[in-house]
Amino acid sequence: MADTKDQNELNIIIISDAAGDTAFSNATAAAAEFPKAKINYRRYPFITNEKKLDEVLKEIEKYPNLVIIYSLVKDEMQMPVIKFAREHNIQCVDIFSPVVEAIQQTTHMTPDQKIGAQHSLNQKYFDRISAMEFAVMYDDGKDPKGFLEADVVLLGVSRTSKTPLSLFLANKNLKVANLPLVPETHIPKEIYEIDPKKIIGLTNDPSVLNEIRRQRMISYGLNPDTSYSSMDSINKELESAQALYKKLGCYVINVAHRSIEETAALILEHLGIDDYAK
Repeated sequence: MADTKDQNELNIIIISDAAGDTAFSNATAAAAEFPKAKINYRRYPFITNEKKLDEVLKEIEKYPNLVIIYSLVKDEMQMPVIKFAREHNIQCVDIFSPVVEAIQQTTHMTPDQKIGAQHSLNQKYFDRISAMEFAVMYDDGKDPKGFLEADVVLLGVSRTSKTPLSLFLANKNLKVANLPLVPETHIPKEIYEIDPKKIIGLTNDPSVLNEIRRQRMISYGLNPDTSYSSMDSINKELESAQALYKKLGCYVINVAHRSIEETAALILEHLGIDDYAK
């Protein structure tokens, strides 16, 4: 067990896609409630792409007693941070979160002053973070039990926007799980136990899917003409998925030429939700 001195030392990691001044100000203001703590501030400003973010996460692994405070606008940038925090059992908050509570849980120290109404004022924030963590945990069918706990289950072949949609809907406080569909693979029994209204089947136009997959292979420096991107394989995948959707009796959305926001709006309308975040 670490001694008291070690427990009182804290590394606050500030990650921002801008200068990070607001996050830093919030962190220092909250840390002032813990005058006996030895706090190191490590700032990582202008983290604007996943490569830079990956370098930051690799670097901060070496520091003990972490609290991560982030200010990242894009969902795809938030997801790796939340996943990293969960895997390393680290407190992770954004600039709107109760920083004082995060420091308290990490150092086991008591704040000098009690902050009134903290939980009631930030409940929506906690609900949103909980939904984001749920989306990360149950992305790509990692754990079938998530299907039974989810508010929405997204099904779809590769490159039908399952993960971006999951994160977008999580920001609406919906717990979302998704499952990639591959022909002739086992469909978890939990899928058949869910209310069909909660299941959304995602599809795409073959030609659009072909182009998306080709471009993805090119971005990896690989040959774009593989079975993954062939029209024959794509047609078989889409036909197999459509057969499953028909069997389940679920709502189907063609994501071709639709933005994430447009697809999400259709899902919310189908669920009878005007604005889940309000």
